[in-house]
Amino acid sequence: MKRILVLIIALVFASGANAQKFEGLAETPPMGWNSWNKFACDVDENLIKETADAMVASGMKDAGYEYIVIDDCWHGERDSLGFIHPDPERFPSGIKALADYIHSKGLKFGIYSDAGWETCGGRPGSRGREYQDAMTYASWGVDYLKYDWCNTEGLKAEGAYLTMRDALYEAGRPIVFSICEWGDNDPWEWAGPIGHLWRTTGDIYNCFDCEEDHGTWSSWGVLQIIDMRPGIRTAAGPGHWNDPDMMEVGNGMSVSEDRAHFALWAIQAAPLIAGNDIRNMSPETVEILTNKDVIAIDQDTLGVQGYKHIDEEDYEVWVKPLAGGEVAVLFLNRTEDPMDITFDWKANKMTDPDFGHSYDYAADQYSIYNVHTHKKSGTTKKALKATIPGHDVLMYRLTKK
Repeated sequence: MKRILVLIIALVFASGANAQKFEGLAETPPMGWNSWNKFACDVDENLIKETADAMVASGMKDAGYEYIVIDDCWHGERDSLGFIHPDPERFPSGIKALADYIHSKGLKFGIYSDAGWETCGGRPGSRGREYQDAMTYASWGVDYLKYDWCNTEGLKAEGAYLTMRDALYEAGRPIVFSICEWGDNDPWEWAGPIGHLWRTTGDIYNCFDCEEDHGTWSSWGVLQIIDMRPGIRTAAGPGHWNDPDMMEVGNGMSVSEDRAHFALWAIQAAPLIAGNDIRNMSPETVEILTNKDVIAIDQDTLGVQGYKHIDEEDYEVWVKPLAGGEVAVLFLNRTEDPMDITFDWKANKMTDPDFGHSYDYAADQYSIYNVHTHKKSGTTKKALKATIPGHDVLMYRLTKK
């Protein structure tokens, strides 16, 4: 059978087929879980099965999460024909059996590889084996591929990701393609026809406002990440999303910081990929990750990424146009101390600088709904007077009356 697959791969190369990206996938930002932030290389099939079980039992599946993604270090060796196999000690049942288990839970299965000779964790990469790996993933039942950028000396990012895109398409199974070259090569300028989402920054770190210096590279806190890459929101939309990295909700920040982190990802129409141990969550973490009102803002079908209406040193106001003329508004306190605000809606006409959506509160009255308390909060007729806790947000959904 493997020799037949090798022949098929050769024929694909020879055919010059006009491959493309799978359309109709990731029409809203993908939602799921990835193993890296919490477990790094400490992954095995029992962890992944238990995580799938927890996604269902915790209510995350009902809230919209669907992908279970194994990140780096699942790999074993390639066989004599070059086909990749999972680590036999960590995944003794094989990847197809694991994918079948996840599918049996009504979820989808994701996997990880790298465009270089080796992954970031030193396992076999896909360089020179793209079509072979794509056909293997398809035969296993993979639904999502995160494709990293370590050990890629001499490669051009756009070309390398085009090669894997074409390989996935020729393998015939629709797979969401997550480009992960950390924003180093301006993927928002070229990745739309290639991937369904692309990383815009370096790796996230479980800190709200800090940088972790690794010497030649850094990991970034939540505020550092939202400050990066201004002016790229026009690249995002249904089927092609800016990705500020997986989330750190539940990994050690305060409840306020986790709530702000989740809301900021939602206002940016970011993929919501949890990165915590969802088998062992506090009630507060479950509440944040399954808040359907916040998720609805992220998953809104208009597919417009939010923008900053007010950008001050310690205080920001974010706006996200929504379908049906509604709008989400987020107030961010970047400081550690509580902040009192007075916001006069009538004096703050909001006009989208890129897409033209406009909200004139002096001319039109909107009802206000607090997505964290799940209660109505009056209308825009009166100025908003509120206190934002330190490292926290207020987030509202506004509907024209």
